[in-house]
Amino acid sequence: MAGSSEPVTSPDQHKPTNMKVARIGGIVTILVLLVMTIGNHEGNVENVWLIGLAALLAATLVGDWLLRKNGLKSN
Repeated sequence: MAGSSEPVTSPDQHKPTNMKVARIGGIVTILVLLVMTIGNHEGNVENVWLIGLAALLAATLVGDWLLRKNGLKSN
């Protein structure tokens, strides 16, 4: 490793640079999960999981938005 020419960096320097794309991807994922509830499956276990995961992702996005709005989180 002594001959390595790569700089030493900390983990926080590896953050994604375009968070807007990540947020749009989260919204698209929520929509895809909700569309998947329409299907040819019997029972509601699948629907509960799909809606629950979509709600969890939506809560994460809303929490991120609130933190950024109040200045408690950058980017």
